[in-house]
Amino acid sequence: MLIDFHTHIFPPDVCKHRERYCARDSWFASLYSNPHTCLATAEDLIAEMDISGIDVSVTFSFGWTDYGLIEECNSYVIDAMRRYTGRIYGMAVSLPTSGARAVRELERCASAGMIGLGELMPHGQGYKLSDISLLTPLMEVVRHYQLLVLAHCSEPVGHIYPGKGDVSVQDIVTFLTAFPDIRFIAAHWGGGLPFYCLMPEIQRIVSHVWYDTAATIFLYRDTIFPVVVQLVGADRILFASDYGLLRQKRVIDHIRQADLDAASLEMILGKNAQNLLALCSTQT
Repeated sequence: MLIDFHTHIFPPDVCKHRERYCARDSWFASLYSNPHTCLATAEDLIAEMDISGIDVSVTFSFGWTDYGLIEECNSYVIDAMRRYTGRIYGMAVSLPTSGARAVRELERCASAGMIGLGELMPHGQGYKLSDISLLTPLMEVVRHYQLLVLAHCSEPVGHIYPGKGDVSVQDIVTFLTAFPDIRFIAAHWGGGLPFYCLMPEIQRIVSHVWYDTAATIFLYRDTIFPVVVQLVGADRILFASDYGLLRQKRVIDHIRQADLDAASLEMILGKNAQNLLALCSTQT
């Protein structure tokens, strides 16, 4: 199976009237005000999957700062899951700074069959991944429903781009230390976290961490694949396109051109994700 673990979808009205939503949410505007930046509906994602030969996509909306939009878009993803059962799995976007409302929303989404909390966007929503007291109530819900957690992570060096953010390796390490049992997906290669796994103390705390490949083409040379396989193992890497930022087939081709053996390639493109999704299904 081919499984894309990091895609974004939006309700049709957001796609048709982006300027209205940019005016409503400045964080959304900072990433999507350019009319050439792709906004995709569930139907767009399914069409893209059919073109690219993708069996399953994990999807979520956007880390809005307007909580009404978070709830609206979570509902849209839940509806997409029901309309495309077995092809689309959803994660719940949250705004942790909204307190009890965020907890209730995550419970609603988990009860509706969502498999995780994500994509967390601390840098755009005004909190830190290392703010343990803020995140603890949400992690209690995550534990109760055995959810995954997927968070945006940022490279501490390199070029600046819209949405890069400042979710540091130290933020991630603080989070993992506080919540060692949470199954955590570090988007965008964890902002370089795999390289620190050469340190024994870091290696000890990443036993429940997977790394997604979202936006790799914009960030690293393709030699990152065999390098990270050597550092953390092929079983810890998840194919992720960041669609609609990037076309799914383009990312698949990029991974297949990396210097990987057949077994590692199979794990990255789908087997690891299949195992995670099966685990979620048995625990809901």
